[in-house]
Amino acid sequence: MTAQTVENTPSTQAKAVAPIAWKFPIVYTILALVSLIFFGLIGRDGETTFRVATGGDFFAIPDFVVSSTAAGLTLGILLVLMAAVSIYLSVKRISLGSWFPMLFGILFVISFLAWAGGGSGGVIPLTTLLAGALALSVPLIFGAMCGLVGERSGIINIAIEGQLLAGAFLAAVVASVVKNPYAGLLAAPIAGALVAVILTFFAVKYWVNQIIIGVVLNVLVVGVTSFLYSTVLTEDPALWNARQKLPNLPIPGLSDIPVLGRVLFDQNILVYIMYVVVIALQIFVFRSKWGLRMRAVGEHPKAADTVGIKVNFTRVRNTLLAGAIAGLGGAFFTVGSGLAFGKEMSAGQGYIALAAMILGKWNPKGALFAALLFGFSKSLGNTLQSIGTPVANELLLMLPYIVTVFAVAGFVGRVRPPAAEGVPYVK
Repeated sequence: MTAQTVENTPSTQAKAVAPIAWKFPIVYTILALVSLIFFGLIGRDGETTFRVATGGDFFAIPDFVVSSTAAGLTLGILLVLMAAVSIYLSVKRISLGSWFPMLFGILFVISFLAWAGGGSGGVIPLTTLLAGALALSVPLIFGAMCGLVGERSGIINIAIEGQLLAGAFLAAVVASVVKNPYAGLLAAPIAGALVAVILTFFAVKYWVNQIIIGVVLNVLVVGVTSFLYSTVLTEDPALWNARQKLPNLPIPGLSDIPVLGRVLFDQNILVYIMYVVVIALQIFVFRSKWGLRMRAVGEHPKAADTVGIKVNFTRVRNTLLAGAIAGLGGAFFTVGSGLAFGKEMSAGQGYIALAAMILGKWNPKGALFAALLFGFSKSLGNTLQSIGTPVANELLLMLPYIVTVFAVAGFVGRVRPPAAEGVPYVK
Protein backbone atom coordinates (compact mmCIF):
# COMPACT_ATOMS: atom_id res chain seq x y z
CA MET A 1 0.00 0.00 0.00
CA THR A 2 1.49 3.38 -0.98
CA ALA A 3 1.89 6.37 1.31
CA GLN A 4 -0.75 8.16 -0.73
CA THR A 5 -3.22 5.36 -0.05
CA VAL A 6 -2.48 5.37 3.67
CA GLU A 7 -3.10 9.08 3.89
CA ASN A 8 -6.55 8.68 2.32
CA THR A 9 -7.84 5.85 4.48
CA PRO A 10 -11.21 6.58 6.21
CA SER A 11 -9.69 6.42 9.70
CA THR A 12 -7.03 8.94 8.76
CA GLN A 13 -9.59 11.28 7.20
CA ALA A 14 -11.91 10.97 10.22
CA LYS A 15 -9.04 11.77 12.54
CA ALA A 16 -8.07 14.81 10.47
CA VAL A 17 -11.54 16.33 10.60
CA ALA A 18 -12.30 15.45 14.23
CA PRO A 19 -14.00 18.41 15.92
CA ILE A 20 -12.15 20.40 18.54
CA ALA A 21 -13.35 19.69 22.09
CA TRP A 22 -14.11 23.14 23.54
CA LYS A 23 -16.06 21.99 26.58
CA PHE A 24 -13.26 21.87 29.13
CA PRO A 25 -11.28 24.91 27.86
CA ILE A 26 -14.46 27.00 28.23
CA VAL A 27 -14.96 25.78 31.79
CA TYR A 28 -11.30 26.42 32.65
CA THR A 29 -11.53 29.93 31.21
CA ILE A 30 -14.69 30.80 33.14
CA LEU A 31 -13.30 29.51 36.45
CA ALA A 32 -9.96 31.23 35.87
CA LEU A 33 -11.68 34.59 35.24
CA VAL A 34 -13.85 34.11 38.34
CA SER A 35 -10.72 33.54 40.42
CA LEU A 36 -8.86 36.48 38.92
CA ILE A 37 -11.71 39.00 39.04
CA PHE A 38 -13.86 38.06 42.03
CA PHE A 39 -11.22 36.50 44.28
CA GLY A 40 -8.39 38.84 43.25
CA LEU A 41 -9.19 42.19 41.66
CA ILE A 42 -12.38 42.84 43.62
CA GLY A 43 -11.70 40.36 46.39
CA ARG A 44 -12.03 40.81 50.14
CA ASP A 45 -9.38 42.64 52.13
CA GLY A 46 -7.87 40.68 54.95
CA GLU A 47 -5.87 37.58 55.69
CA THR A 48 -6.70 33.88 55.72
CA THR A 49 -4.91 31.35 57.88
CA PHE A 50 -4.47 27.80 56.61
CA ARG A 51 -3.92 25.52 59.59
CA VAL A 52 -2.15 22.29 58.71
CA ALA A 53 -0.68 20.80 61.87
CA THR A 54 -2.54 19.08 64.68
CA GLY A 55 -1.42 17.88 68.06
CA GLY A 56 0.59 14.65 68.10
CA ASP A 57 2.17 15.02 64.65
CA PHE A 58 5.73 13.89 64.06
CA PHE A 59 6.75 17.49 63.50
CA ALA A 60 4.95 20.80 63.66
CA ILE A 61 4.04 22.67 60.48
CA PRO A 62 3.46 26.39 61.01
CA ASP A 63 0.24 28.02 59.89
CA PHE A 64 0.20 29.62 56.45
CA VAL A 65 -1.12 33.18 56.53
CA VAL A 66 -1.92 34.69 53.13
CA SER A 67 -3.45 37.91 51.90
CA SER A 68 -6.81 37.16 50.32
CA THR A 69 -6.44 39.57 47.40
CA ALA A 70 -2.79 38.68 46.75
CA ALA A 71 -3.59 34.97 46.74
CA GLY A 72 -6.58 35.56 44.44
CA LEU A 73 -4.49 37.59 41.99
CA THR A 74 -1.57 35.19 41.95
CA LEU A 75 -3.64 32.06 41.60
CA GLY A 76 -6.02 33.78 39.18
CA ILE A 77 -3.15 34.65 36.82
CA LEU A 78 -1.83 31.10 37.09
CA LEU A 79 -5.27 29.68 36.32
CA VAL A 80 -5.67 31.99 33.33
CA LEU A 81 -2.35 30.70 31.99
CA MET A 82 -3.51 27.11 32.50
CA ALA A 83 -6.76 27.90 30.68
CA ALA A 84 -4.73 29.34 27.78
CA VAL A 85 -2.64 26.17 27.69
CA SER A 86 -5.79 24.05 27.59
CA ILE A 87 -7.12 26.10 24.64
CA TYR A 88 -3.83 25.74 22.76
CA LEU A 89 -3.62 21.99 23.36
CA SER A 90 -7.26 21.55 22.37
CA VAL A 91 -6.63 23.30 19.07
CA LYS A 92 -3.67 20.99 18.56
CA ARG A 93 -5.88 18.06 19.62
CA ILE A 94 -3.44 17.02 22.35
CA SER A 95 -4.86 15.24 25.41
CA LEU A 96 -4.15 16.86 28.77
CA GLY A 97 -4.45 13.76 30.92
CA SER A 98 -6.13 13.51 34.31
CA TRP A 99 -3.47 15.46 36.22
CA PHE A 100 -4.38 18.79 34.58
CA PRO A 101 -8.00 19.07 35.78
CA MET A 102 -6.96 17.83 39.23
CA LEU A 103 -4.25 20.49 39.54
CA PHE A 104 -6.58 23.16 38.17
CA GLY A 105 -9.28 22.19 40.65
CA ILE A 106 -6.88 22.24 43.63
CA LEU A 107 -5.59 25.71 42.73
CA PHE A 108 -9.12 27.05 42.22
CA VAL A 109 -10.26 25.66 45.59
CA ILE A 110 -7.26 27.24 47.35
CA SER A 111 -8.07 30.56 45.71
CA PHE A 112 -11.69 30.25 46.81
CA LEU A 113 -10.72 29.35 50.38
CA ALA A 114 -8.33 32.32 50.59
CA TRP A 115 -11.17 34.60 49.49
CA ALA A 116 -13.77 32.97 51.76
CA GLY A 117 -11.60 33.26 54.85
CA GLY A 118 -10.59 36.87 54.22
CA GLY A 119 -12.26 39.84 55.84
CA SER A 120 -13.15 37.91 58.97
CA GLY A 121 -9.64 36.59 59.53
CA GLY A 122 -10.92 33.07 59.08
CA VAL A 123 -8.88 29.99 59.91
CA ILE A 124 -9.18 27.10 57.46
CA PRO A 125 -8.39 23.81 59.25
CA LEU A 126 -7.14 21.76 56.33
CA THR A 127 -6.80 18.51 58.28
CA THR A 128 -10.36 18.77 59.58
CA LEU A 129 -11.62 19.69 56.10
CA LEU A 130 -9.98 16.65 54.50
CA ALA A 131 -10.96 14.28 57.29
CA GLY A 132 -14.56 15.41 56.98
CA ALA A 133 -14.40 14.92 53.23
CA LEU A 134 -13.23 11.32 53.65
CA ALA A 135 -15.89 10.57 56.27
CA LEU A 136 -18.68 11.95 54.10
CA SER A 137 -17.36 9.98 51.13
CA VAL A 138 -17.33 6.55 52.80
CA PRO A 139 -20.97 5.55 52.08
CA LEU A 140 -20.68 7.03 48.59
CA ILE A 141 -17.58 4.95 47.87
CA PHE A 142 -19.19 1.73 49.10
CA GLY A 143 -22.32 2.55 47.10
CA ALA A 144 -20.32 3.28 43.95
CA MET A 145 -18.42 0.00 44.30
CA CYS A 146 -21.76 -1.79 44.71
CA GLY A 147 -23.14 -0.24 41.54
CA LEU A 148 -19.94 -0.99 39.65
CA VAL A 149 -19.95 -4.72 40.48
CA GLY A 150 -23.64 -5.05 39.65
CA GLU A 151 -23.58 -3.13 36.39
CA ARG A 152 -20.34 -4.71 35.20
CA SER A 153 -22.26 -7.97 35.59
CA GLY A 154 -25.23 -6.65 33.60
CA ILE A 155 -27.63 -5.80 36.45
CA ILE A 156 -28.69 -2.17 36.88
CA ASN A 157 -28.77 -1.49 40.61
CA ILE A 158 -30.94 1.54 41.33
CA ALA A 159 -31.59 -0.01 44.75
CA ILE A 160 -28.28 1.18 46.23
CA GLU A 161 -30.22 3.75 48.24
CA GLY A 162 -32.34 1.01 49.81
CA GLN A 163 -29.30 -1.19 50.44
CA LEU A 164 -27.51 1.63 52.25
CA LEU A 165 -30.58 2.32 54.38
CA ALA A 166 -31.11 -1.38 55.15
CA GLY A 167 -27.47 -1.72 56.19
CA ALA A 168 -27.73 1.31 58.46
CA PHE A 169 -30.91 -0.03 60.06
CA LEU A 170 -29.74 -3.58 60.77
CA ALA A 171 -26.32 -2.39 61.92
CA ALA A 172 -27.92 -0.05 64.46
CA VAL A 173 -30.40 -2.62 65.76
CA VAL A 174 -27.94 -5.50 66.10
CA ALA A 175 -25.23 -3.32 67.62
CA SER A 176 -27.75 -1.91 70.11
CA VAL A 177 -29.11 -5.31 71.15
CA VAL A 178 -25.71 -6.99 71.42
CA LYS A 179 -24.09 -3.84 72.85
CA ASN A 180 -21.23 -4.21 70.42
CA PRO A 181 -20.68 -2.09 67.28
CA TYR A 182 -18.70 -4.86 65.60
CA ALA A 183 -21.80 -7.08 65.69
CA GLY A 184 -23.65 -4.35 63.81
CA LEU A 185 -20.81 -4.18 61.31
CA LEU A 186 -21.19 -7.90 60.62
CA ALA A 187 -24.96 -7.59 60.23
CA ALA A 188 -24.91 -4.66 57.79
CA PRO A 189 -23.76 -6.57 54.67
CA ILE A 190 -26.44 -9.19 55.33
CA ALA A 191 -29.13 -6.49 55.08
CA GLY A 192 -27.70 -5.19 51.81
CA ALA A 193 -27.49 -8.70 50.39
CA LEU A 194 -31.11 -9.41 51.33
CA VAL A 195 -32.27 -6.42 49.29
CA ALA A 196 -30.10 -7.71 46.44
CA VAL A 197 -31.82 -11.11 46.70
CA ILE A 198 -35.17 -9.50 45.89
CA LEU A 199 -33.59 -7.49 43.07
CA THR A 200 -32.04 -10.52 41.41
CA PHE A 201 -35.15 -12.67 41.94
CA PHE A 202 -37.33 -10.35 39.89
CA ALA A 203 -34.64 -9.17 37.47
CA VAL A 204 -33.15 -12.55 36.57
CA LYS A 205 -36.02 -15.00 37.06
CA TYR A 206 -38.99 -12.90 35.94
CA TRP A 207 -37.20 -10.34 33.70
CA VAL A 208 -38.81 -7.35 35.44
CA ASN A 209 -37.46 -4.00 34.30
CA GLN A 210 -34.44 -3.49 36.55
CA ILE A 211 -34.85 0.26 36.94
CA ILE A 212 -38.46 -0.15 38.05
CA ILE A 213 -37.70 -2.90 40.54
CA GLY A 214 -34.80 -0.85 41.92
CA VAL A 215 -37.02 2.16 42.54
CA VAL A 216 -39.70 -0.06 44.10
CA LEU A 217 -37.12 -1.61 46.42
CA ASN A 218 -35.97 1.83 47.56
CA VAL A 219 -39.53 2.76 48.44
CA LEU A 220 -40.06 -0.60 50.14
CA VAL A 221 -36.98 -0.29 52.34
CA VAL A 222 -37.88 3.28 53.28
CA GLY A 223 -41.39 2.16 54.23
CA VAL A 224 -40.31 -0.90 56.22
CA THR A 225 -37.55 0.85 58.15
CA SER A 226 -39.74 3.89 58.87
CA PHE A 227 -42.52 1.62 60.14
CA LEU A 228 -40.19 -0.35 62.40
CA TYR A 229 -38.56 2.85 63.61
CA SER A 230 -41.92 4.33 64.61
CA THR A 231 -43.37 1.18 66.17
CA VAL A 232 -40.38 -0.67 67.64
CA LEU A 233 -37.24 1.45 67.89
CA THR A 234 -38.90 4.49 69.45
CA GLU A 235 -40.76 2.34 72.00
CA ASP A 236 -37.52 1.18 73.64
CA PRO A 237 -34.57 3.05 72.14
CA ALA A 238 -32.23 1.91 74.91
CA LEU A 239 -32.67 -1.67 73.71
CA TRP A 240 -33.22 -1.31 69.96
CA ASN A 241 -31.59 1.97 68.94
CA ALA A 242 -28.82 2.93 71.35
CA ARG A 243 -25.74 4.60 69.93
CA GLN A 244 -22.80 2.29 69.35
CA LYS A 245 -19.64 3.59 67.69
CA LEU A 246 -16.76 1.74 66.12
CA PRO A 247 -13.57 2.95 67.85
CA ASN A 248 -10.78 4.57 65.87
CA LEU A 249 -7.77 2.33 65.32
CA PRO A 250 -4.79 4.60 64.64
CA ILE A 251 -1.94 2.87 62.83
CA PRO A 252 1.26 3.42 64.84
CA GLY A 253 3.67 5.70 63.06
CA LEU A 254 1.50 6.40 60.04
CA SER A 255 -1.19 8.18 62.05
CA ASP A 256 1.38 10.76 63.24
CA ILE A 257 2.23 11.95 59.72
CA PRO A 258 1.05 15.57 59.37
CA VAL A 259 -2.29 15.95 57.56
CA LEU A 260 -2.39 12.59 55.76
CA GLY A 261 -1.77 10.58 58.92
CA ARG A 262 -4.74 12.00 60.77
CA VAL A 263 -6.94 11.84 57.67
CA LEU A 264 -6.10 8.35 56.35
CA PHE A 265 -4.62 6.32 59.18
CA ASP A 266 -6.59 7.35 62.27
CA GLN A 267 -9.89 5.79 61.29
CA ASN A 268 -12.20 2.98 62.36
CA ILE A 269 -12.12 -0.48 60.82
CA LEU A 270 -14.92 0.31 58.37
CA VAL A 271 -12.76 2.90 56.62
CA TYR A 272 -9.88 0.45 56.42
CA ILE A 273 -12.26 -2.11 54.91
CA MET A 274 -13.18 0.51 52.33
CA TYR A 275 -9.51 0.86 51.35
CA VAL A 276 -9.28 -2.92 50.90
CA VAL A 277 -12.50 -3.11 48.87
CA VAL A 278 -11.43 -0.38 46.43
CA ILE A 279 -7.92 -1.78 45.94
CA ALA A 280 -9.22 -5.35 45.60
CA LEU A 281 -11.82 -4.38 43.01
CA GLN A 282 -9.31 -2.31 41.03
CA ILE A 283 -7.12 -5.40 40.78
CA PHE A 284 -9.68 -8.18 40.44
CA VAL A 285 -12.10 -6.49 38.01
CA PHE A 286 -9.37 -6.14 35.38
CA ARG A 287 -6.73 -8.72 36.32
CA SER A 288 -8.50 -11.89 37.46
CA LYS A 289 -10.62 -14.71 36.07
CA TRP A 290 -13.53 -13.53 38.22
CA GLY A 291 -13.30 -10.02 36.79
CA LEU A 292 -12.99 -11.31 33.23
CA ARG A 293 -16.12 -13.42 33.62
CA MET A 294 -17.99 -10.57 35.24
CA ARG A 295 -17.16 -8.20 32.40
CA ALA A 296 -17.98 -10.90 29.84
CA VAL A 297 -21.53 -11.46 31.13
CA GLY A 298 -22.02 -7.68 31.27
CA GLU A 299 -20.74 -7.02 27.75
CA HIS A 300 -21.64 -10.11 25.71
CA PRO A 301 -23.51 -12.75 27.73
CA LYS A 302 -24.20 -15.01 24.74
CA ALA A 303 -20.49 -15.27 23.96
CA ALA A 304 -19.79 -15.91 27.64
CA ASP A 305 -22.37 -18.69 27.66
CA THR A 306 -20.78 -20.38 24.66
CA VAL A 307 -17.48 -20.78 26.55
CA GLY A 308 -19.18 -22.32 29.58
CA ILE A 309 -19.79 -19.33 31.85
CA LYS A 310 -23.08 -19.54 33.74
CA VAL A 311 -24.39 -16.09 32.92
CA ASN A 312 -27.36 -15.79 35.27
CA PHE A 313 -25.56 -17.52 38.15
CA THR A 314 -22.65 -15.11 37.75
CA ARG A 315 -25.00 -12.14 37.70
CA VAL A 316 -26.85 -13.29 40.82
CA ARG A 317 -23.67 -14.04 42.74
CA ASN A 318 -22.04 -10.72 41.88
CA THR A 319 -25.18 -8.72 42.63
CA LEU A 320 -25.42 -10.32 46.08
CA LEU A 321 -21.78 -9.41 46.67
CA ALA A 322 -22.54 -5.86 45.51
CA GLY A 323 -25.47 -5.65 47.95
CA ALA A 324 -23.20 -6.73 50.80
CA ILE A 325 -20.74 -3.98 49.87
CA ALA A 326 -23.54 -1.39 49.93
CA GLY A 327 -24.67 -2.71 53.32
CA LEU A 328 -21.21 -1.95 54.69
CA GLY A 329 -21.61 1.59 53.40
CA GLY A 330 -24.91 1.88 55.23
CA ALA A 331 -23.23 0.83 58.48
CA PHE A 332 -21.21 4.05 58.36
CA PHE A 333 -24.39 6.08 58.94
CA THR A 334 -24.90 4.42 62.33
CA VAL A 335 -22.11 2.40 63.96
CA GLY A 336 -19.45 4.05 61.80
CA SER A 337 -20.47 7.53 62.98
CA GLY A 338 -21.79 6.68 66.43
CA LEU A 339 -25.37 7.67 65.58
CA ALA A 340 -28.71 6.06 66.28
CA PHE A 341 -30.85 5.09 63.31
CA GLY A 342 -33.16 7.77 61.92
CA LYS A 343 -35.83 7.75 59.24
CA GLU A 344 -34.42 7.97 55.71
CA MET A 345 -30.99 8.79 57.07
CA SER A 346 -29.33 7.72 53.81
CA ALA A 347 -30.80 10.95 52.37
CA GLY A 348 -30.30 10.15 48.69
CA GLN A 349 -26.67 9.05 49.02
CA GLY A 350 -27.37 5.97 46.93
CA TYR A 351 -28.30 8.07 43.92
CA ILE A 352 -25.18 10.21 44.30
CA ALA A 353 -23.17 6.97 44.52
CA LEU A 354 -24.64 5.98 41.15
CA ALA A 355 -23.55 9.32 39.72
CA ALA A 356 -20.06 8.77 41.15
CA MET A 357 -19.92 5.41 39.40
CA ILE A 358 -20.92 7.02 36.09
CA LEU A 359 -18.48 9.88 36.60
CA GLY A 360 -15.78 7.28 37.28
CA LYS A 361 -16.73 5.43 34.05
CA TRP A 362 -17.40 2.10 35.79
CA ASN A 363 -13.82 2.00 37.07
CA PRO A 364 -13.09 1.55 40.82
CA LYS A 365 -10.36 4.18 40.84
CA GLY A 366 -12.44 6.69 38.91
CA ALA A 367 -15.49 6.09 41.09
CA LEU A 368 -13.33 6.59 44.19
CA PHE A 369 -12.17 10.03 43.06
CA ALA A 370 -15.69 11.02 42.03
CA ALA A 371 -17.09 10.03 45.43
CA LEU A 372 -14.29 11.96 47.15
CA LEU A 373 -15.23 15.01 45.08
CA PHE A 374 -18.82 14.84 46.33
CA GLY A 375 -17.65 14.31 49.92
CA PHE A 376 -15.23 17.22 49.72
CA SER A 377 -17.92 19.59 48.48
CA LYS A 378 -20.07 18.72 51.51
CA SER A 379 -17.18 19.07 53.94
CA LEU A 380 -16.27 22.40 52.37
CA GLY A 381 -19.78 23.69 53.01
CA ASN A 382 -19.62 22.62 56.66
CA THR A 383 -16.20 24.22 57.16
CA LEU A 384 -17.10 27.53 55.56
CA GLN A 385 -20.31 27.71 57.56
CA SER A 386 -18.31 27.33 60.78
CA ILE A 387 -15.94 30.23 59.99
CA GLY A 388 -18.72 32.58 58.90
CA THR A 389 -18.16 33.30 55.21
CA PRO A 390 -20.41 35.42 52.96
CA VAL A 391 -21.29 32.36 50.87
CA ALA A 392 -24.78 31.05 51.55
CA ASN A 393 -24.51 27.56 52.98
CA GLU A 394 -27.49 26.47 50.90
CA LEU A 395 -25.49 27.17 47.75
CA LEU A 396 -22.61 25.05 49.01
CA LEU A 397 -24.95 22.21 49.92
CA MET A 398 -26.25 22.28 46.34
CA LEU A 399 -22.77 21.69 44.91
CA PRO A 400 -22.68 17.85 45.06
CA TYR A 401 -26.10 17.69 43.40
CA ILE A 402 -25.02 20.11 40.68
CA VAL A 403 -21.98 17.91 40.05
CA THR A 404 -24.31 14.91 39.95
CA VAL A 405 -26.44 16.51 37.23
CA PHE A 406 -23.39 17.31 35.14
CA ALA A 407 -22.08 13.77 35.63
CA VAL A 408 -25.22 11.99 34.47
CA ALA A 409 -25.63 14.49 31.62
CA GLY A 410 -22.33 13.30 30.17
CA PHE A 411 -20.40 16.49 30.85
CA VAL A 412 -17.36 14.45 31.90
CA GLY A 413 -17.03 13.09 28.41
CA ARG A 414 -18.34 10.10 26.56
CA VAL A 415 -19.13 7.24 28.93
CA ARG A 416 -20.22 3.83 27.71
CA PRO A 417 -22.00 1.49 30.10
CA PRO A 418 -21.63 -2.29 29.75
CA ALA A 419 -23.36 -3.33 26.53
CA ALA A 420 -25.70 -5.89 28.11
CA GLU A 421 -26.55 -3.79 31.15
CA GLY A 422 -30.21 -4.20 32.10
CA VAL A 423 -30.88 -6.83 29.43
CA PRO A 424 -32.17 -10.16 30.82
CA TYR A 425 -30.37 -13.20 29.46
CA VAL A 426 -32.49 -16.03 28.14
CA LYS A 427 -30.50 -19.15 27.38
